[in-house]
Amino acid sequence: IYVQLANFLKPDSVPSMDPWPELREAQLFTLTVPNTCMASAIDLGELYDIHPKNKYDVGKRLAYCAMNLAYKESEVVAMGPLYKEMKIDGNQIVISFVNTSNKLIARGGPLEEFYIAGKDKKFYKATAKIQKNTVVVFSDEVSQPVAVRYAWANNPVKANLYNGAGLPASPFRTDSWKGVTEGVVKID
Repeated sequence: IYVQLANFLKPDSVPSMDPWPELREAQLFTLTVPNTCMASAIDLGELYDIHPKNKYDVGKRLAYCAMNLAYKESEVVAMGPLYKEMKIDGNQIVISFVNTSNKLIARGGPLEEFYIAGKDKKFYKATAKIQKNTVVVFSDEVSQPVAVRYAWANNPVKANLYNGAGLPASPFRTDSWKGVTEGVVKID
C-alpha cells in the first residue's frame, strides 16, 4: 500500500516530460505486482512541499486500500479510476477505466487536464466529456487523434476526474513517446 506522488512544483500549462509524471507512471505500474494498492494524492498537493498538509485525506485513502486489500472488505472502494484502454472514434478518443464505482464525476466543473495529439505528437488542450463510464476526448485542432494524456504534469492543479466513491483518477497517458516536449502546444 503506497501513495502516488501528489501534484507539486509550479503548475504546468501543458503536458510535460518532466520527471514527476514519469515517476507517477512508474508508481502506477507497480499495481501489476500482486497484492498492491495505490492511493492517489494528485489533488492534494502543495506548490512547494511534496508532502501534502492534508494528511487526513491521504490517510483515509490508504485506509481504504488496507480495508479492501488486507482486510478483504470487497465493498470498500480502494482506488480511483485507472486508465484501461482507448478507442479512436473518428476525430475523438474514447477512454475506458477500471475502478469507476459505477460512475465517473467531473468535480467542480467541466473536465480539465486532458490533452490530445495526432501523429505529429503535438498535444493540444482537449475537451473531455463523461459518457456513461467513459471519457470522450477531442479537439478542433486534431482531426486524426492518436494519443491522450490526463494530468500529465508536475502540478496538474485542475485534475478533476473522480469515481462514484469520490476518489481521484490517476494521471495517465495512452502513448509511450519519449522526449516529447518541444511539440506540446498550449491552447487556452
